[in-house]
Amino acid sequence: MMLETLLVHADADDGESAIVPPIYQSVPFSAASAEEFAKVSTTPRAERFYRRYGNPTQARLEAVMATIEGAEAGLATASGMGAVSTTVLSLVAGGDHVVAQRSMYGGTLSFLQEVAPRLGIEVTLVDQTDTRAFERAVRPNTKLIMLETPSNPLLQITDVEAVTGIARDHGILTFADNTVATPVNHRPLDQGVDLVMHSITKSVSGHSDVLAGIVLGRSDLIDRIWQTHTLIGAVISPHDAWLALRGLRTLAMRVEHQNRTALALARFLDDHPAVAKVNYPGLAGHPQHDVAKRQMRGHGGLLSFELRGGYDTAERFIAALGVPARSPSLGGVRSLVVQPAAMWEHELTEEQLSEAGVPPALVRFAVGLEAETDLIADLERGLTAASSAR
Repeated sequence: MMLETLLVHADADDGESAIVPPIYQSVPFSAASAEEFAKVSTTPRAERFYRRYGNPTQARLEAVMATIEGAEAGLATASGMGAVSTTVLSLVAGGDHVVAQRSMYGGTLSFLQEVAPRLGIEVTLVDQTDTRAFERAVRPNTKLIMLETPSNPLLQITDVEAVTGIARDHGILTFADNTVATPVNHRPLDQGVDLVMHSITKSVSGHSDVLAGIVLGRSDLIDRIWQTHTLIGAVISPHDAWLALRGLRTLAMRVEHQNRTALALARFLDDHPAVAKVNYPGLAGHPQHDVAKRQMRGHGGLLSFELRGGYDTAERFIAALGVPARSPSLGGVRSLVVQPAAMWEHELTEEQLSEAGVPPALVRFAVGLEAETDLIADLERGLTAASSAR
């Protein structure tokens, strides 16, 4: 099936007449015998034992996501950071070393820089645009390489096939955040990545009413992560899993609309005198545009741009906008705008923001489903207000 058809039909209720699958809200499930009870209690990702182990609604979401990502299995969690932290803690331990990109989601960077060292895990951050930087950072105790492409919020691109080739040569696992791209635009597992994750909160659910995450890959790795997951307890609720399944049915349609609109906004901003720089891999002038064209089917609904001015200029610009909401998310039906330096000032230090390449006047714009003309007119109003005040 084509992706659009698959997304509509992949969660059909097996053998049942319900067009919309039910929500299995129960926490415990019963067993018919002691033998059955013993078997299910030791089965990885058991659907009908106890909700911390798994749940039928959760299992349905995991199966659909595994299908569209080309994975053997998946494990849904209570948030995107639940997926990140549980995966890292499952695969590395004290004395191990992790290589990660310098430009990544702020929560992931905070975990790697603040939590991992307290557990004796060493972390080296590299420039994702320099493929050989990953190889130079590898040590004998390196167990994991972490990727995010396009990166949030700078929209930098990682050459996934090149980095996974380096990882395989050294026997290192790779873990990629595919939240910004979505499986509609990019499938890292097809390019050699071992594990891929999503913040389901974003494009997968698509309606800004779900908090969830997921990690996908080989069954043996997912079972290994599940063992840690049952102890950490970052468990997705059945209702969030059901809402995520609802959102998945329109994922392809929403992402394709956002791809087109984001490119139009990026071109408009790229030509505007009040804008110093636009970060969007769909632009021909993007430094990794050729890599993005080779490994992506579309370039996503997220872009960022740096205004001519400073921190206050970005604030004036956002305050003058009327269509997008000032909100820290992406991938929803309504456009959202935020100033990363302001959003992450309590999560990352000024030095860490600088290391991540996040300038004070950077604006991140997550495109929704509004009309392109309305969004461009609103951007023009914001840029005029920011320029006149400056």
